[in-house]
Amino acid sequence: MRDAGRCRGILAALVVLAGLAACGSSNEIIEGPKNVTALKGSEARFNCTISQGWKLIMWALKGTVVLSVTPTEPIITNDRFTAMSYEEGGNFISEMIIHDVQLSDAGQIKCSLQNSDRDGSAFLSVQVMGRLFIPEGSLVVMEDKPCNVTCRALGWTPLPRLSWEIGVPASHSSYYSVREPEDLQSAVSVLALTPQGNGTVTCVAEMKRLHVHESVTVNLTVVQPPLESSYQSEIRKSANMKTNKDISGTKLKSGNENYGYSSDEPWTTSQWPETASLPAKSSESSVPEQRVSRQPYQGSDQHQLGPASRPQVSFNVASPKKVRNVTLV
Repeated sequence: MRDAGRCRGILAALVVLAGLAACGSSNEIIEGPKNVTALKGSEARFNCTISQGWKLIMWALKGTVVLSVTPTEPIITNDRFTAMSYEEGGNFISEMIIHDVQLSDAGQIKCSLQNSDRDGSAFLSVQVMGRLFIPEGSLVVMEDKPCNVTCRALGWTPLPRLSWEIGVPASHSSYYSVREPEDLQSAVSVLALTPQGNGTVTCVAEMKRLHVHESVTVNLTVVQPPLESSYQSEIRKSANMKTNKDISGTKLKSGNENYGYSSDEPWTTSQWPETASLPAKSSESSVPEQRVSRQPYQGSDQHQLGPASRPQVSFNVASPKKVRNVTLV
């Protein structure tokens, strides 16, 4: 009899366990949490939709339970992890909120039920917004002269997308961005432009996958090139022009020859320069006949004359006419 009672007790216990298992298995996770990307210091929210009849919901971060929820109230063990509850379409929605998200929180998030081997999981990504600055501050540059403006992003995870907003008139502008070789969490962007007036330039850092950005703006003051430099340039230019003029004048002076000069020595045909040939028309005398007394004389083509009767002859190269003055004594 005693053994029979013991068997009946064991069977009853098995029936209760089977009933609990059956009740637990009737609950299920309809929709698990989704991946979230959060900024360091902000909040991250995860939702888990569960069918009615559940007894206990557990939220775990990287394998450690950080929040439990019962039908009456949540069981909070860390103030950074809190819960909210909603009803939707006959289902229960449990929401876990992570406050003041830290970079160390990045990892797997899991929602599970008691007495169930089913769960829903997602991943938390954390981004860090670092510093953004332009080391030079406000700049004074020369008009129409190329210049560079440097922007640095320090301590960002991951590195942001850097771009520029140009608020100055410029004939040319371009930029490039690179990672700092000695710091994987830092980047630099260099803007090259040729300004033509005053204004501002703005460096913008945009976080990936998040609709947040950081920017820094500096004033750009454009001035004319120094007058002293322009004055010296004009002096050098004037000196060069004067030197070139002197050289040119020297060449002209050294190149003029008086081909009409007649020396006292008789000329031979080979002594005349080739460039001194004159037109045939100039061989005729332009002296009026009434003013010239011609006397016959004996002589060669070199016009060799005696001392008392040697004519004075001059030639004007600048005119195509040849003028011969003859004085007889």
